[in-house]
Amino acid sequence: MPARNSSLEILYTEKLWPSVWIWVVVVGLSAAGVLMFGPISAAAGIIAALVLLAIMVIMLVLSTPTITVTADTVTVGRASIDRKFIGSVQAFKKAEATAERGPRLNGLAYMCFRGWIDAVVRIEITDPADRTPYWLASSRRPDELVSALTTPRS
Repeated sequence: MPARNSSLEILYTEKLWPSVWIWVVVVGLSAAGVLMFGPISAAAGIIAALVLLAIMVIMLVLSTPTITVTADTVTVGRASIDRKFIGSVQAFKKAEATAERGPRLNGLAYMCFRGWIDAVVRIEITDPADRTPYWLASSRRPDELVSALTTPRS
């Protein structure tokens, strides 16, 4: 029986998909193709709307970040760091989350938040070679993310 590699075991994962209302906006904007090209021909309008829809859906899907926590690493969007460099971790919701994204935000922080997700998690970075004081990431399940990051590594 092969040995399990605990460093590859995913302790937490979350994809920051757009909310339903974002998809409704995308469909509405793609319908603008009908308005722009409809006077030329109905077929051109429908084709333009479908092309616009495909482009916007592909852009949203490709730009949707993932948060992944393993025993050894944390990845948020394009950034990844060893868990040994993670300090304190805090979840913020509602007005506190707004303050973290706004007036309390450090300009050197790594930011991966989405406007359609209210809660954020602040992950302190303790790597002395890294000027980034913390990461600020959106999460629909902030308490679970905090729990995954604060559970001692095995």
